[in-house]
Amino acid sequence: MNNANHARVYKMSFASVYPHYIQKAEKKGRTKEEVDEIIYWLTGYDQQTLQQHIDNKTDFETFFARAPQINPNISKITGVICGYRVEEIEDQLIQKVRYLDKLIDELAKGKPMDKILRK
Repeated sequence: MNNANHARVYKMSFASVYPHYIQKAEKKGRTKEEVDEIIYWLTGYDQQTLQQHIDNKTDFETFFARAPQINPNISKITGVICGYRVEEIEDQLIQKVRYLDKLIDELAKGKPMDKILRK
């Protein structure tokens, strides 16, 4: 991924991607609540603060920068998403976005929540 693509992701609104996460999960019989639980686990946000970021159309850079706590088990997320090994992505913001993509992908593939949340 080149720097122009990185800049595009940094400024992309989380609210513009969020419905796609839900749609991907629901197509596979999963729920919006499960998507939200993954986001809460990853970022430390709760329902109210997540909704504020959606309403404010917060960009990904700000969304992750303001996260109350990035889950300490984030390093347990491994594998390939969009052709990249998530654990090898050097740009920290892009890595966090891809971690979220990977977790939503696991949800859509039917993985149990306790496995997705690395419990």
